[in-house]
Amino acid sequence: MNAHLQQRVWRFSSIQFPQVKGIFDCSFAALILCPYCQGGSLTCPEGYATVCHARPEAAHIPGDRMAEILKVDTSRLKFILDYSMRMILAGKVVAVPTDTFYGLAADPFNLAAVSEVFRLKRRSAERPLPLLVESVDQAADLAHDPPRLFFTLAQRFWPGPLTLVVPASRQIPLKVTANTGKVGLRWPKAPIAVGLIAACGRALTGTSANVSERPACSTAEEVDQQMGAMLPLILDGGPTAGEMASTVVELAGDRVRILRPGGVPESELKEFVG
Repeated sequence: MNAHLQQRVWRFSSIQFPQVKGIFDCSFAALILCPYCQGGSLTCPEGYATVCHARPEAAHIPGDRMAEILKVDTSRLKFILDYSMRMILAGKVVAVPTDTFYGLAADPFNLAAVSEVFRLKRRSAERPLPLLVESVDQAADLAHDPPRLFFTLAQRFWPGPLTLVVPASRQIPLKVTANTGKVGLRWPKAPIAVGLIAACGRALTGTSANVSERPACSTAEEVDQQMGAMLPLILDGGPTAGEMASTVVELAGDRVRILRPGGVPESELKEFVG
């Protein structure tokens, strides 16, 4: 039976469900609590399929992966960070809460992991992946000869919702930068994300945990609804505090160009805009 579903099961061993049989070639089913509607669903006792009365289009086919959801609390934070770190360093992608929305954390130096991020999001390979860092020094190491303005903006707005696009260091794979030679860097004001970056000992990908062209997710439940069948792990840190994505600015000499408005208002960047 699908591990993501609640385990309270009432079996009716001799009741036939022709609608299940017709679709999934299964003659018998059990009544369970559905994760989508919390009501009755049809599930084959042999694990062939799950059909929700409220959302039949959300039927799960056998072999579908379902995300493990870990509720984050301080009493087991060390265990959760260590568990997540081991998964990420093994090439997996983990959904984590940030100060804006939930993001997809993966090792940017593992090309298979980077490819998985693009696949999960259905993201064009022509769009680079932003990276999250835990300090200004870590960000500077990932930039090629960052200008003085980089440090000025970082000191003023980090940690926080400002992504700085700068020339990328040669250590960053071309797949991450989408062959642009540039990388977006941000130090989030998010203890779970920052703790995970520290545990991994490296920057992590920070693109939002949603399918491209669909809304960004503010809760673990929203991530699960969009990507739960594809992710191995979602860290549930509760609703994120931000209501907007990060502001993205590209540095050009001693001026900046706003590429995307967001959490840092344009008025606060006015003196730097060229």
